[in-house]
Amino acid sequence: MTNTNLNDADLFQPVQLGTLQLANRIVMAPLTRSRAKENDIPGDLALEYYVQRASAGLIIAEASQISPQGKGYVFTPGIYSAPQVQAWKKITDAVHEAGGKIFLQLWHVGRISHPSIQIGGVLPVAPSAIKPEGQSYTNDGFVPMVTPRALETSEMAGIVEQYRSAAQHAKDAGFDGVEVHAANGYLLDQFLRDKTNLRTDSYGGSIENRARLLLEVTAAVVKVWGGDRVGIRISPLSNFGDIADSNPQALFTYVVEQINAFNLAYLHAIEGDTGGTREVPGGFDLQILRRLFNGLYMANNGYDLDLALAARANGTADLIAFGRPFIANPDLVARLLARAPLNTPDPATMYGGGAGGYIDYPTLAQS
Repeated sequence: MTNTNLNDADLFQPVQLGTLQLANRIVMAPLTRSRAKENDIPGDLALEYYVQRASAGLIIAEASQISPQGKGYVFTPGIYSAPQVQAWKKITDAVHEAGGKIFLQLWHVGRISHPSIQIGGVLPVAPSAIKPEGQSYTNDGFVPMVTPRALETSEMAGIVEQYRSAAQHAKDAGFDGVEVHAANGYLLDQFLRDKTNLRTDSYGGSIENRARLLLEVTAAVVKVWGGDRVGIRISPLSNFGDIADSNPQALFTYVVEQINAFNLAYLHAIEGDTGGTREVPGGFDLQILRRLFNGLYMANNGYDLDLALAARANGTADLIAFGRPFIANPDLVARLLARAPLNTPDPATMYGGGAGGYIDYPTLAQS
């Protein structure tokens, strides 16, 4: 395919997302960069970072904890306090002034945390008291994760309220919409999967029960925003966060059938293992979910220009989310359109730090 043909490729053409018109079908995926300031407040560096990337059809801002309880890593931003709302409002205003659209990803990590990150040093919460493999990123560096505390049935309404409140705060902060993070082994995903959810109450056991919290959360968020300003992210095949399910096709088919009642803007699916292989185990079909869903299907995981063009040509995705390429390429849309070389992200500056490796990657014009 020649460069001139790309000007006509619908990957680069406007598309309707609910009541929003996006400039193109290229989405900046949510990317944790651990640059938040004290009290989980995003700073001026984040403003510059997102404005630089405003040519994406849609930015999904980095996962932001809906409460102090929902925090799993140091230096991640929140959306639960007035100072956080004020800081995010500066960012959304600047992105809009630059012509961009921006959603916020609502995040509760569940068991992927550590007492040293929790207020009062309490245990992280989860559907069941099962210790995850791996390490937490804390003020003392990486430390082994711990066995979490199982949530009581009586606490579920409070979890839903955390999401509702955060959704309202995101609206107050001027976002164009929100994404419910139900992927990558975090709290809502922990409830969905039978490896991490061994509950015997109405939130455990059957697929219907394990999906209950996600559906209650979605209903609460939609009540704030309306369905056409809400998306959901899932990762049916990912083991990220030491998670798995014995029958993911049945589980996620049910989830998609149920969320259709909310008339959501999009379904954001990690195709394969998060940040890893795009291989799909035998017997699982992501396109079943894509065909079932009544909004736009956003595909994510290892996409490059040719994969994205093929997905559009074959009708296997409506929107394409790019993650790591956006870290090192603020002008990714222009680079893809020109078939230009991409900058390579520096792993040493991926998480934490200052401007270096965050807002200093050159654009095509600068290089």
